[in-house]
Amino acid sequence: MVRIMEILLKRVARKTEYTIGKLYIDGVYQCDVLEDTDRGLTKDMPLDELKKKKVYGKTAIPTGKYQVAWTYSNKFKKALPLIMNVPGYEGIRIHSGNVPADTYGCLLLGENKIVGKVINSIKTCNIVLPKI
Repeated sequence: MVRIMEILLKRVARKTEYTIGKLYIDGVYQCDVLEDTDRGLTKDMPLDELKKKKVYGKTAIPTGKYQVAWTYSNKFKKALPLIMNVPGYEGIRIHSGNVPADTYGCLLLGENKIVGKVINSIKTCNIVLPKI
């Protein structure tokens, strides 16, 4: 079954070591998001330029619109949302985690109540992920 929805991530705090955002589903705020550093990448940027700016495991995905599919993650041993066709990236998922070192380009769900981190990530994922 295909469900059409809009998942919007608004990046609200771009820091040197991480990025904090707000996640909305169909216009309704759901939770905070921790990502790697936003280096100004965009989905329509030429791939060679993107690769020059990207730092492996420390760069947020390019801004743009993406499709999301539920697929099995060998790393996490369960189905998780996969952000599809991210230029210059593979295996970008939405999952739990707390600090920038947990991201590797992925989106970590939680509550940004501690500078540079999200907390209550597993609880947040248990609430938000079923909505996707």
